[in-house]
Amino acid sequence: MLSNAMNIRATTPPVLREVLCKTVLNRSSLGDYSLNCYVGCAHGCAYCYARYMQRFHPHEEAWGGFVDVKTNAPEALARQVRRMPPGAVFVSSACDAWQPLEAQRQLTRECCRILLDHGFAVHALTKSDLIRRDFDLFADRDVQVATTITTLDPAVARLWEVAASPVERRVDLLRAAREAGIQTGIMFGPLLPFLSDSTDNLNALFECAAELRVDVLWVDALNPRPKVWESVQALLRTHYPDLVDRYARVLFSPVVRNAYLAALGERIAAAARRHRLERKLHSCI
Repeated sequence: MLSNAMNIRATTPPVLREVLCKTVLNRSSLGDYSLNCYVGCAHGCAYCYARYMQRFHPHEEAWGGFVDVKTNAPEALARQVRRMPPGAVFVSSACDAWQPLEAQRQLTRECCRILLDHGFAVHALTKSDLIRRDFDLFADRDVQVATTITTLDPAVARLWEVAASPVERRVDLLRAAREAGIQTGIMFGPLLPFLSDSTDNLNALFECAAELRVDVLWVDALNPRPKVWESVQALLRTHYPDLVDRYARVLFSPVVRNAYLAALGERIAAAARRHRLERKLHSCI
């Protein structure tokens, strides 16, 4: 059922609700602050850790099938920045700030403008090339644009990231950002066990990063965060049934997981050394 729901979300617009917020800028471990103009994400990635948000914002729809729009986010932010010290703002931690709806709403763009005009730094992480629209705003400002790449295989990416921009367009947006003088980064992750975590795949990922001359890299392993396993398991049963038990062991057996992460860490370090990217690498595994 869940896998069918993911296929439907690739072609069906999410259910939208307009909501009002009192605040939109929050303290965060991912930076000094995080900012989310939306709750929910139409990209519908099977491994999305932000599913936990449904504990605080219950919906009948599955994650990826709804988006709450904080229509007054710019107004709330304008009040907050007058009384909060400037810092680095992660955009975004509980949604993709440049998901398709942002093309019309432009809430993220306006909030980024407010932040930059008040001396805040913007650290963006997205799977959407819509962010290129805002490069005029980011040029010559304290901005870092990063994208998530789980795999360079477009067929695998489309299964796991049903409505995100194709991988080649994410690569192109980083190239365009660098040409515009904007700092860039890549989040490689979550690396998919037995699908995107091999030595060959890691070398391809790091070769891509080297060619793009990104400023910073992160690598993340797949983690069994709340609600994630339910979604991942459904996808595996449909498309990779032989991997269900192997994933379960990697995620939930302490002995197997520790051995897996140790070996993965060695492969990541080797790929970084091979492409002379050790100093740019911040591993999250």
